[in-house]
Amino acid sequence: MNERTRPAKLSAEERAEQLELLRAMHEIRFFEHECGRLFARGEVRGTTHLCEGQEAVSVGACRALREGDSMTCTYRGHGATLAMGAPLDESFGEVFGRAPGLCGGKGGSMHLTDLRVGALGSHAIVGAHLPIANGAAFEARYRGTGAVHACFFGDGSTNIGAFHESLNLASIWKLPVVFVCENNLYGEYSPLATTTPIERLADRAAAYGMPGERIDGNRVLEVREAVAAAVERARAGEGPTLIEAMTYRQKGHSRTDPAKYRPEGELEEWLARDPILLHGKWLAEAGVEQAEIDAAEAAAREAVGEALERALAWPEPEPAALLEDVWVAS
Repeated sequence: MNERTRPAKLSAEERAEQLELLRAMHEIRFFEHECGRLFARGEVRGTTHLCEGQEAVSVGACRALREGDSMTCTYRGHGATLAMGAPLDESFGEVFGRAPGLCGGKGGSMHLTDLRVGALGSHAIVGAHLPIANGAAFEARYRGTGAVHACFFGDGSTNIGAFHESLNLASIWKLPVVFVCENNLYGEYSPLATTTPIERLADRAAAYGMPGERIDGNRVLEVREAVAAAVERARAGEGPTLIEAMTYRQKGHSRTDPAKYRPEGELEEWLARDPILLHGKWLAEAGVEQAEIDAAEAAAREAVGEALERALAWPEPEPAALLEDVWVAS
């Protein structure tokens, strides 16, 4: 089932499932909105990179995974981490540097990690986590767990050496990994065409003997369907897949970027294709009442608000915490 093949009528189970996808995207959107608002208030140390507009990629892909699977992502990784099931309050706590945060308040916005749900970390160095994804996939195969690893990265990472080395190795060893490129058209401030000699990044999969597919990354069901097929292929021992999900970040590269480099009208075109808006329309056309659609949004808003309140009340780490979780060679 995807947005292009609407059922005549949703079953009660399908209705609940589709509303849950909408609620999950709303949660990420509200979470990012609060991070942006509180960054301006000085609650966020350093900077933060928001994924508003890219929620369908995170939610769709992570909903294609099962318990025991794992994920790595970029510094724009709040959405993917939440989609894996990381608690809202502990995620807020980490962004705000609070002791009960996911990493004790010491990782911050760009380093969210929650091993409990298979979120093996968001990574600030462009492309550096792709080899880590291979390592996680190799471990799964070596131990025979049947787990699959999903690796999120941006279009700019496809010009990094680690991208090519990782896809090459993953294909040779037939590792159970799904590479998900979130193509939001810009590598930081540079349009893709100024840095990359091809238009379709999924075409790079052919050089490494793996399937490559470009999808609409703003349609959550299309993302889930494509990633689910790639996950099934990986779990069956057939190796990796490269998925290029076309999407758009509605804010600047970071919270200090006004994004004035975007052509006039581009943002408005993508706002009309907002992933939350698209799925809401799909639900309405599938017969879901507007009251139920609105209730999913309200539930997400309430959950985020309550989590934020808890996180802001938490203390910062004690100075002695600097000496914890540090590896020292003897």
